[in-house]
Amino acid sequence: MPLRNRMRTIKVLMLGWEFPPKNTGGLGTACYGLTKGLVKNNTEITLILPYDIDNTIEKLKILSTSDIKVEWVKTILSPYMTYNDYNTRRLKYKSQIYGKDLAEEVERYTRNAIEMSKSEDFDVVHCHDWMTFKAGMGIKEFSKKSLIVHIHSTEFDRTGGNGANQYVYDIEKAGMYSSDYIIAVSNYTKNMIIRHYGIPPEKIFVVHNAVWHNNNSAKENGRLLRKNHKIVLFLGRITLQKGPDYFMYSAKKALDIEPNLLFVIAGKGDMEQYIIEKSAELGIADKVIFTGFLTESEVNSVYRMADVYVMPSVSEPFGITTLEAMNNGTPVIISRQSGVSEIVNHCLKVDFWDINQIASKIISVVRYNELKECLVENSSNEVMRFSWDTSAKRCIEVYQKCL
Repeated sequence: MPLRNRMRTIKVLMLGWEFPPKNTGGLGTACYGLTKGLVKNNTEITLILPYDIDNTIEKLKILSTSDIKVEWVKTILSPYMTYNDYNTRRLKYKSQIYGKDLAEEVERYTRNAIEMSKSEDFDVVHCHDWMTFKAGMGIKEFSKKSLIVHIHSTEFDRTGGNGANQYVYDIEKAGMYSSDYIIAVSNYTKNMIIRHYGIPPEKIFVVHNAVWHNNNSAKENGRLLRKNHKIVLFLGRITLQKGPDYFMYSAKKALDIEPNLLFVIAGKGDMEQYIIEKSAELGIADKVIFTGFLTESEVNSVYRMADVYVMPSVSEPFGITTLEAMNNGTPVIISRQSGVSEIVNHCLKVDFWDINQIASKIISVVRYNELKECLVENSSNEVMRFSWDTSAKRCIEVYQKCL
């Protein structure tokens, strides 16, 4: 490729559907980290996002850099939203500007995003996950610019392989086929795309996620909860995909052997009430704490408070929380059915369904200080290998193929 193409500033029109401080999952964290990495590497970004009506523009100060231009499409769309979620939120706001269902809302977002993009100067279109794909395809059609779709999760991940929504699947497949290139967050996801969507492997490039490194990742001691208990943490959306039910069953088995444990579930999701009821049914409700959604600073605190972090995901395209826990000096137990498991070694790996193994590994970490200290020391060193700067450079390589 000519040197002038490799060295010049690349202008990217990026379409996303969550971004800090309004993120509810790993997608927003990944988009933010990647965007910050890109602008450090000679890339200009125009970012078009939806926003929730109960939030304010002032919260976007986190994006205030001369290299990022942010535009908002008024919408009540949010990540991981189902038809029922959409209808509940629509009734809450009772406004005529919203569509009557999720499909209509996606169409409205698509129309507005395409119209906004007509006044922008860009070299390539970069779309994050399915809600932006129709807009990306429309922008590609009128602009004649290359389209890259970034797959952070598929409908098969979100439903655990059961009951995939045909409407969502069709949009995902159309976006992948229309794109010039696909970025997948792991080889696990790349294989999912090949198997379920029939995409040629040579069209898919893997760019693993990363983490922002803490200046001080030392564990916090002396917390009230730590005085009499060993803390086992689940952090993420409380949904089928994340395996909170397997976490509960593992908690019961671990408590039968090691009663000096406290299980903390941090996050929100459609299975929350079910998991609360399940903890009572199993007779361990007094050993389980539900924190609800946590802010970024609270997340770091709860990682450091925990003796072990467990990610029992049924199907996890990546799993940034694993790197976050390692970055905060917390040993981790993760599902083999995850993208992050293909790049980290200093952790304990299990099959999500093997609750006996999960319980056994929890007990091993909290009982044997040598094991815990070995995991903490080695994982703290290992996580330093993963940076958003590296991820951004891999994306730029894909951009350059489009130029």
